Amino acid sequence: MAFTSAYLLKILNALPPPRRYLVALSGGCDSITLLHAMAAIRDEFPAELLAVHVNHGLQADAAAWAAHCAQICQQLDIALIQVVLDLQINKGESLEAVAREARYSAIREHMAKGDMLLTAQHQDDQAETILLQLLRGSGPSGLAAMPQLTTFGAGFHARPLLTFTQKQLHQYAVEQSLVWVEDASNQDRRFDRNFLRQEVMPLLARRLPALSHTLSRSARHCAEAQQLIDGIAIDNLKKVEQPEGTLSIQGLTALPAPQCRAVLRAWIQREGFQLPDTQHLYRIQKEMLQAAPDRNPLVSWAGCELRRYRNQLFIMAPLMPHDPKLVLSWNGQLPLQLPANLGVLTTGVGEKGIDPEKWQNGQIEIRFRQGGERCQLAGRKHTHSLKKLLQDKGVPPWQRGRIPLIYIDNQLAAVIDLWVCEPFLSPNNQPGIIILKILNNP
Repeated sequence: MAFTSAYLLKILNALPPPRRYLVALSGGCDSITLLHAMAAIRDEFPAELLAVHVNHGLQADAAAWAAHCAQICQQLDIALIQVVLDLQINKGESLEAVAREARYSAIREHMAKGDMLLTAQHQDDQAETILLQLLRGSGPSGLAAMPQLTTFGAGFHARPLLTFTQKQLHQYAVEQSLVWVEDASNQDRRFDRNFLRQEVMPLLARRLPALSHTLSRSARHCAEAQQLIDGIAIDNLKKVEQPEGTLSIQGLTALPAPQCRAVLRAWIQREGFQLPDTQHLYRIQKEMLQAAPDRNPLVSWAGCELRRYRNQLFIMAPLMPHDPKLVLSWNGQLPLQLPANLGVLTTGVGEKGIDPEKWQNGQIEIRFRQGGERCQLAGRKHTHSLKKLLQDKGVPPWQRGRIPLIYIDNQLAAVIDLWVCEPFLSPNNQPGIIILKILNNP
């Protein structure tokens, strides 16, 4: 089967119709072929056609590649979005992984609702991905490799060339007299993918000519298996999820271990965090789910923290460093930005608020718990330690030292929107000042 623009149109017609097609254009043979074929059939679909080129700045020829992409788009009369990145590679990070994530993140910012990103991965790329995932010990999700269609940003990401080999795409490019650039880094065998491409795949293909096709078929089988796993995981997730968005420790431990791990993966992915590796999943089961009820363990990985409190499992972004000894002066009128991404304090008027006279005439400060604070709640004769009040309220330990405390004239007046201490309550049930905390965007 030869690759043709007509065959590409059939594949696109089987996908959701987008508002715009954005073709990821590297300047290499595969992406140039995809863009040219899209240009040939643009009158057959109503969507706008654009190209997007990401300059990673990692190659000496990067500027020349960008210029070549601009020239091709000009010849085809296709608008081009050019993005220039300034990558920072930390020690121990994979250059390929960092570049890929930065590339997709940059493209995502240009996606609008209903857009579809098209990338030129083909059947041979798919086969390489399956082998890489297998060598990394991946399960069905990883071995499903690259799906033809996924959600992406505000729209979709489609790979319409997965049924074609690199040879078929190259043949089309030659027949159409296309000009492309060659990335010298693709020959660098220090990268696992290039090693497989240069050394392993040709050897296997000589023995098994249908290698790419059969590996792609295996990927589809794994994708189907993962769909079944995901369905069971979502059903179990509904059973163990709490109203606060946390998970029940008791509910998780009642599940068979493999189903428990599937639920954790589904939950973490739904909450928008990077999935942990197998080692971290086993740590969650052992160190968190099996911990004594009075323990508050923590398991973290890149960009995510899991914490346990009482019978609940919490998920969050890593807490920013915070100095609990910090004291902030506040005029009580303008919004106050709190440190460590804790949000913004504003005021309103409502029942059981702070006495407006004391609020207007006192010196207002924001402090954080040091230990030993006490507050007399409304209608009670005695003061209570703030520590006990927070425990009774069920506030997790890692939040207690980050709760803003409102001091007026060096006395504890309120604990943001939780309590107002009796001496500072608005008298005679009159409306008073209430404190509102607006969370920052993550």
